[in-house]
Amino acid sequence: MEVLISESKIEKRINELAKEINKEYEGKELILLGILKGSIVFMVELAKKLKMKVKFDFMEVSSYEGTESTGNLKIKKALKEDIEGKDVLIIEDIIDTGRTLKELKKYLEAKNPNSVKIATLLSKPSRRVVEIEADYMGFEVEDKFVVGYGLDYNQKYRNLPYIGYIE
Repeated sequence: MEVLISESKIEKRINELAKEINKEYEGKELILLGILKGSIVFMVELAKKLKMKVKFDFMEVSSYEGTESTGNLKIKKALKEDIEGKDVLIIEDIIDTGRTLKELKKYLEAKNPNSVKIATLLSKPSRRVVEIEADYMGFEVEDKFVVGYGLDYNQKYRNLPYIGYIE
């Protein structure tokens, strides 16, 4: 396992993202929508630094059958909150091809929220096949298989305090 992004760099970047989010949503209530399971660590650490009122909700979604994306959104765990007229911040661990996230954002926007934005810990633009970008991004990474800080390999390594990659 090689360390790609250290724990201290992640902590510093989350502090910077929180400052941006605090400024944008000052005085508002924000729904943090964590995409299970990978976003949990990032979401919790970010939430601890936010100053506005926040609500947590979680979804589990996929557009994959095997290793290929179908482009069709499958909801495995649905949204609990009514988001109409509310500000929603999707919390994602990594944006890869972008297919699932693009479909999820379209799905959420149909529920008439005030806003839907995206915060991601990592982005792999070299893998993107649809046009979608995060409003708040931690780090851009090259096309390596990354684990740690919520990201897994067969449900392992999520608890690492850094982002690493397997050679």
